[in-house]
Amino acid sequence: NVEIVKQIEEHYGVKPKLQNDANACAVAEWKFGAGQGTKNMVFFTFGTGLGAGLILDGKLYAGTNDNAGEAGHIRLAKKGPVGFGGAGSFEGFCSGGGITRLAKIMAARCKKMPECIEKMGGMDEITTKKLAEAAFAGDKFAKRVFTKSGEMLGKGLSVIIDILNPEKIVIGGVYMRSSALLIPTMKKVLEREALAESLQVCEIVPAKLSENIGDIA
Repeated sequence: NVEIVKQIEEHYGVKPKLQNDANACAVAEWKFGAGQGTKNMVFFTFGTGLGAGLILDGKLYAGTNDNAGEAGHIRLAKKGPVGFGGAGSFEGFCSGGGITRLAKIMAARCKKMPECIEKMGGMDEITTKKLAEAAFAGDKFAKRVFTKSGEMLGKGLSVIIDILNPEKIVIGGVYMRSSALLIPTMKKVLEREALAESLQVCEIVPAKLSENIGDIA
């Protein structure tokens, strides 16, 4: 209950607006980043969670009660890592926290503890950053985790592409840093699942504003 908008207005003499991070990042990428020049663009955070901001018909679309774009809540599988309160959700498979949880589920199914997790110091020490480093170094288990995340990213994006028909999807966070680990499987699934005509006109790119996106947003 901190009246931050009122406080900033009184202190600086400007009219501030309060907006959630995914929507603000969508506007930032649309105005100054990878989405410049587009009329229909979707932004995904792919960070701690999976939030989305929608630029539709040349403006931010917020929905009836400012809840549009909560794509992380979409259920992609009956079982899977928990994200946004639900097991098997888009956020569960495609977020920083989700990939860590996915790795724990996949490791628990292995007969022997994966070597990369042993090197990290055990299950409690797994992070998505460490997994990405291991995958880029060639670790087979870590690569499998990102392959699964890429598969579910393809499934989730195919729903967005079919419904919204965007010309560009901009993805930050983990995708921005580790897209090479996700793209191969993501592309295969998109080609199988999404409407060909809609996929053909949609470009999927990493956030251009990089690690500064939050500041600019």
